[in-house]
Amino acid sequence: MSLRAASFAVLALCLLTASCESPGPASEAAGTRESPIPDTATLVARIDDELAYTRDKRVLSLETNAAWQILHGVLAFGRDFTVEHQGRTIKVVDYLLQGGTLRGWDPELLTVGDPPRTTARLLLAPGTKSGQGHPDQWLAVLAQCDLPPEQPVRIGETEIPFRELIDQMLRDVHRNVDREYSWTLIAATWYYPTTHTWRASDGKEWSIERLVQIELEQELAESACGGTHRLIGLAMALDRRKRDGQPIDGVWREAREVIDRTARRARELQNADGSFSTDYFVRPAQHPDLKEHLGATGHTLEFLAVSQPPEVLAEPWVRRAANRLTHLFHVTRSVPLECGALYHAAHGLVLYRQRVAGTSPTDGQGT
Repeated sequence: MSLRAASFAVLALCLLTASCESPGPASEAAGTRESPIPDTATLVARIDDELAYTRDKRVLSLETNAAWQILHGVLAFGRDFTVEHQGRTIKVVDYLLQGGTLRGWDPELLTVGDPPRTTARLLLAPGTKSGQGHPDQWLAVLAQCDLPPEQPVRIGETEIPFRELIDQMLRDVHRNVDREYSWTLIAATWYYPTTHTWRASDGKEWSIERLVQIELEQELAESACGGTHRLIGLAMALDRRKRDGQPIDGVWREAREVIDRTARRARELQNADGSFSTDYFVRPAQHPDLKEHLGATGHTLEFLAVSQPPEVLAEPWVRRAANRLTHLFHVTRSVPLECGALYHAAHGLVLYRQRVAGTSPTDGQGT
């Protein structure tokens, strides 16, 4: 075998050995030179092009991929995200709501209340890269599809309103032994005001404000993806509180301060090419592996797009980051990428575009 043929064989083997598909190659150094800043119209056009490619050309299937990969795609592209199934294209959220099965989608029926009624919880499978990796992750993804509270969810022969799954999530908060309420906050505040309280199955009174306090007590640097999931949960809860006209005091003021302080830290550690530190908010860092590079910049932009006002997102440093991210999408088009990094980055671009341009990249196009 020639040296050239051997090199391609090794590369092909590397690309076939991981998740949705696999980590990207260590192909170009990050942070080595300052990137130009395109005007808004040019940047939006680039974002639209890369999102369209990611949505339409990186095709997932029920036969090949699991819930962990597919529901990350739903996070980025919403209820209309499509996958292949038995030779045809389907909307995967509708498929699941209608009782479809998917590896890693593991609902458990149970009976609660007096008179008794049937509800369900979605089981965890952390570390598998097929099932639910974080508590309440799937409910948070579905909530962001803006499902109506009374949307029927079929599990086997049983239909349950979506709100019942949210309420069971809240009854189960004491079961969250890792005290990771990032996704719980997203799902809860999508349907309930931040003043909401309830009695959990442990017999104790809980509140959304208590979940915020617990999240604030956790170390970002020791949390998944640099703590960006915690920050996004806090930011979305804070946004709900602001929209409801509630005071930003106590733990809510603390949440605002943590969010803004961390956003400033992201700017301080930003690389010259516009990418964000691959050590997130701890120290300057630039990783040669494009998967790490794309994951850190994508998660950080996602956090900024959720938490910062449009005037901040329009500043040159954020535009430079969004432009760098579109470049990373472009140069990895032919490379299978790990789904968590890929679709969180895509979600960051979707949210960024919505905030700076006021429209969705898929308005009028479907997904």
